Amino acid sequence: MMRVMNQPPSSPRGGQWTFLTNHARVLIALARDSEARGRDVASAIGITERAVQLIVTDLEAAGYLTRTRVGRRNRYTIDPTVALRHPSEADHPVGDLLATFLHREDTPTDTDGVVPASFPG
Repeated sequence: MMRVMNQPPSSPRGGQWTFLTNHARVLIALARDSEARGRDVASAIGITERAVQLIVTDLEAAGYLTRTRVGRRNRYTIDPTVALRHPSEADHPVGDLLATFLHREDTPTDTDGVVPASFPG
């Protein structure tokens, strides 16, 4: 049986896990649109607006972003130099993660629409 390239393999646990946390998803969403409303971020990533608020508070407390009030809206500024939190990734700044997701639209694809992977070496 042949697997379609863009479909993840089936999982015995029902396929409910993902590679990115909601914290990463919120940060990516705010990096894409620095003036996004919490309800729009929540809708885009499939969590509640309250969850987005709590995650923004976490990200702000950890130094990943700053929130500036502009009229009735917030503007978010991300510090791409802050290291990732897990010890095994702490030698990478969050900007590396963001660059992967923010620039993928600029990456050429092959004829099937699959982005070719590139690895050092």
